[in-house]
Amino acid sequence: MLKKWLSYILPITIYEKKSQISNNLEVTWNNGKLVIDSENTNYSYGSLQKVLRNGLYSIGKERIQNMNSILVLGIAGGSVIKTLVDEFQFKRKITGVEIDEEITAIANQYFKLNEITNYTPIIADANEFVKKINEKFDLIIIDIFEDSNMPDFLFEKEFIYNIKQLLNSKGFVLFNTMNLNEKGIDKNKQFIAAFKPSNYTIKEFENIEVFNELILVEKIS
Repeated sequence: MLKKWLSYILPITIYEKKSQISNNLEVTWNNGKLVIDSENTNYSYGSLQKVLRNGLYSIGKERIQNMNSILVLGIAGGSVIKTLVDEFQFKRKITGVEIDEEITAIANQYFKLNEITNYTPIIADANEFVKKINEKFDLIIIDIFEDSNMPDFLFEKEFIYNIKQLLNSKGFVLFNTMNLNEKGIDKNKQFIAAFKPSNYTIKEFENIEVFNELILVEKIS
């Protein structure tokens, strides 16, 4: 507990691990909270958790509680899972897909993600997973980063098509992205353009925690 209190003065790293996918991973006490960071960005339980919480509240607590199934692509330490279960009291099915086994182990060891009974973790490439699964979801959360970079496949037509196929009528896609430069802004526009206004409504939340942008898609038919 001493490290926790000292972290209000200075962040204290308690665990470090090299990952082939996420590079350097650190578990750190920061302002009295455990967070997971990569070399250049927060991965879980810091500013990232605030970003996704904003998106979830935009959908609405009651609406989320009434959903039957949620898919999360990109789990990292599982802060959005914890938010759904603890803050939104979501009790139905959550499926989480994460490619990095190292960060999954950290999530289980330090944040007890494996103790959440309505959560099913899957170690897989999200791009391949959405091609193969035959299931529908009420909410799909996309939160995939490799350090501070976003894989190109997230903005490709095939991936977006597959996401659409997995979404129930009246369902939502919550996409956490970044706009570090003009290229990033153009990619976000490309993602949005793939959803026809006759079938989907789009809300954009720009400059959350400086560079993050949330794109909220609702399927209306």
